[in-house]
Amino acid sequence: MGKWNKDEMKIVIAPQAFKGSISAMNAAKAINEGVKSVLPDATTILIPIADGGDGTLETLIEVMGGDAITEKVTGPLGSKVEADWGALSDEKTAIIEMASTSGLTLLKPNELDPYKATTYGLGEIILKALDKGYREFIVGIGGSATNDAGAGLAQALGIQLLNSSGKEIERGGFNLKHLDTIDMSELDPRVSESKFNVACDVDNPMCGPEGASAVYGPQKGATKEMITVLDSALQHFSHVVHRDLNKEIKHMPGAGAAGGLGGGMTAFLNASLKKGIDIVLETLDFEKQIEGADLVITGEGQMDFQTVFSKAPIGAAQLSKSKNIPVLSLSGSLGKDYGLVHDHGIDAAFSILNRPMTLEEASANSNELITKATEEIIRAIVVGTKL
Repeated sequence: MGKWNKDEMKIVIAPQAFKGSISAMNAAKAINEGVKSVLPDATTILIPIADGGDGTLETLIEVMGGDAITEKVTGPLGSKVEADWGALSDEKTAIIEMASTSGLTLLKPNELDPYKATTYGLGEIILKALDKGYREFIVGIGGSATNDAGAGLAQALGIQLLNSSGKEIERGGFNLKHLDTIDMSELDPRVSESKFNVACDVDNPMCGPEGASAVYGPQKGATKEMITVLDSALQHFSHVVHRDLNKEIKHMPGAGAAGGLGGGMTAFLNASLKKGIDIVLETLDFEKQIEGADLVITGEGQMDFQTVFSKAPIGAAQLSKSKNIPVLSLSGSLGKDYGLVHDHGIDAAFSILNRPMTLEEASANSNELITKATEEIIRAIVVGTKL
């Protein structure tokens, strides 16, 4: 640390939202306040980040500029719901969280029905964005209530999924077993002008014991019997896709994400499945932003053993370490085996808590706690420059 000139430091501040407590942007501002209280002349760059899941839309709008637009679309069981999508200020990039159109949180536990749940609303919201001229899509597909492999999405965009009588199959994962032919001739032509990046952080295949129905079906209300039926339907769907579209999705890593939506979007829209954090960092031009930085400060609500599995702080840390930039993290709490992050690019992890307190108290005071913790960390760094 002695090589650093504390008055000429460039510090990149890149936290994720502290879920339930403070947004990514507000966390970044709190960290910045702590830095500036000790190093007023340091150059700081605020780049709040997200992992492609809940909060990604809000974070990208805050960082890049744009608006959240509310649309009325078809919900998972057919009734209308209001869903937001992000229209970024570049006037070409749309951010969509499929959970807002077809997610588990839209249904009560006794309403869950993976036989009937549909992604039709996701297709409708893509159409709304296309109507406004958007042609680059970032689609987060976590939290789905569906098991229809994106069939509803496809139908909303004009793709015909026909049974043996030449009629459209009904919506829902159960009806995939009736699929006989896929007719792409009526697909909205604007889709071919568009690019779809799908935030997908799981590697599950479409079918089998590690597939969409077996692994994620239970949380969507599927019984053992339903899982067998749904898995068979996805097997059949994959066969028809291979035959009619010449695309092999059955064993493709990530195809089973969101009830097969990962595979469906690949088949129907030529979508690319990528880790959510990779999509976000690419969109934010993070690699360029950290050029010449002396330090990166990241963070999230709780840091534990799960953090190393493609979470936002690890993505930011690994890219930073590739440029030999030290990385520190702040979090509301340090959970089980948090030290694993040290093997994945985070040099040191700190909790923002400075005394015993409840979760509610910590959340209510998160801004002040983050600022104070940052101040102490930077003070320690200044001491290090004098050694």
